[in-house]
Amino acid sequence: MASISPSVAIALMVAAALLSATLTWLSIRYAMRVRLIDEPGRRRSHSVPTPRGGGIAIVATIALCVGVPLALWSPPQLFVIAALLLVAAVGWIDDHRPLSARLRLLVHWASVLLLFVPVLFDPALSPGTIRGMGWGYGGAFLVIGLVVVWSINLHNFMDGIDGLLAMQALFCLGVFAVLLAQAGDVGPALAVGAAAAAVLGFLPFNFPRARIFMGDVGSGALGLAIGLAAIAFAGHGWAAAAGAAVVVSAFVTDATCTLLSRMLRGRRWYSAHREHLYQWLVRSGFSHAQVVALYMTWNLLLVLPVVYWMNRSSPSPAVCVGIATAVYASAAAVWWRGKRWCLAAAGVRGDHAA
Repeated sequence: MASISPSVAIALMVAAALLSATLTWLSIRYAMRVRLIDEPGRRRSHSVPTPRGGGIAIVATIALCVGVPLALWSPPQLFVIAALLLVAAVGWIDDHRPLSARLRLLVHWASVLLLFVPVLFDPALSPGTIRGMGWGYGGAFLVIGLVVVWSINLHNFMDGIDGLLAMQALFCLGVFAVLLAQAGDVGPALAVGAAAAAVLGFLPFNFPRARIFMGDVGSGALGLAIGLAAIAFAGHGWAAAAGAAVVVSAFVTDATCTLLSRMLRGRRWYSAHREHLYQWLVRSGFSHAQVVALYMTWNLLLVLPVVYWMNRSSPSPAVCVGIATAVYASAAAVWWRGKRWCLAAAGVRGDHAA
């Protein structure tokens, strides 16, 4: 992609934020008209009926603000937008009429296939991660597919209280946009920045008090976007790959530790539940805003300094792996300790019910 002047980039970010805000306002009216409402319930963390599906505004904004530049500069890369729209479409349908987990998973893997279509036009368009790590296309499809599909689903799992996913997505996409720009990837940086701006436009309607929820249409699409942003940056070497893993550590740790905990306890790990740390914090008396603040504290006080140092110092691969491992070990310890505290505060025994 040709170089972009700062003024054009800023104009695109502002336009994306304003468009997303406008479309979110319209999505609230649509949800109210068709009764697309999340009612309070035993597995819910909200206490009043709230419209859902507002993530369609984020998806539409990304498609317009990123898809148009891609059509002008790199038409084959429009398959990335096609993958985003496919994930969003199955989420949109699921918001209106629940679909089976198996069908959703098949669609998520189909989106990964779409991501590899540009390589058929030009092998140089293969993800930088493939070129940087020396993988063949079969191995790359498996690894990238697992990363993308897990990212889609874990962000869906973590979308359960006001503002949590929106704030995390804004943080991750914003950091990746800056890192990609510093690495010289102007096109990906602009696309990821536009996605961050789309989330920013949605945020006032979702935090600190949600007037609309993102829904599966938004959580799945953002999971794909964050996964692709991480993969794009990871292609710049071991320090970048480790840094990308650190950026997303908050949600990856909560979702992974919760899933493993449920599996080890013999629970139906794929069924709906309220056992993520953020959900237990709410059940223990924290407000939604306070829980979001805790996750952002991790991001700002630990993730940002570590990623900044790694990006500036370019340590050896062994040091990169060691740092990323230490971050995740610390995150897992925080998760375990936080979960124990919540169980005690809520007066529930260790072998608690879902």
